[in-house]
Amino acid sequence: MRGALRPEFNKAASRRRIHPLVVCLMSLVGFKGQNRPQQTRYAGSKRHVDDRALPQEIWQMLIQNRYRLTIDAAAAAHNAKLDRYWTEEDDALEQSWAGERIYCNPPYSDIGPWVRKAWSETEAEIIVMLLPANRTEQIWWQDEIEPKRDRAGSPLRVEFLPGRLRFLKPGQQLIGANERPPFGCVLCVWSYSDNRLQSRIDAPLLEILKPNV
Repeated sequence: MRGALRPEFNKAASRRRIHPLVVCLMSLVGFKGQNRPQQTRYAGSKRHVDDRALPQEIWQMLIQNRYRLTIDAAAAAHNAKLDRYWTEEDDALEQSWAGERIYCNPPYSDIGPWVRKAWSETEAEIIVMLLPANRTEQIWWQDEIEPKRDRAGSPLRVEFLPGRLRFLKPGQQLIGANERPPFGCVLCVWSYSDNRLQSRIDAPLLEILKPNV
């Protein structure tokens, strides 16, 4: 950004004792992070924030057409992506994933147990987990993903997705133009007995994802 900051940025900075450039960047983001560990440690998570789902057509093209999954491991009746799914009451963390092809978009307020579960379920065929790409500084990523991903002999492959996926709130049918999260997403794929190289995102799908940038 060239030239002087607009007067309103300088006034806001003066009131809040924040550098004007920081205020400018905050205004560009325009989105308050929610359900991060430092926010949920004492007050608990906001369930309505965790309750998000990809639009079905995007999920079908981005994930299902490529991986042919059999069960949604972290779902509710109103947002399940597959006919077979486990709800919060079913508690997928206590279920056996053996023999399954798992889709999992876990609650972002508590990702660690789901990643550790994926590592423990070596009898699953494949596990595809959709995660936020802006949590790579957190312990679950630093301990369970980064040292092990995309390495010879590791079942874990990581694919950072283009753009910013939009998510549906409960009961929502259409997503507004400004309803995008301030983060991209990543697919973490554990291939235990299905070692076939999965296709990368093709050109038609990339065109669909571009408006999400």
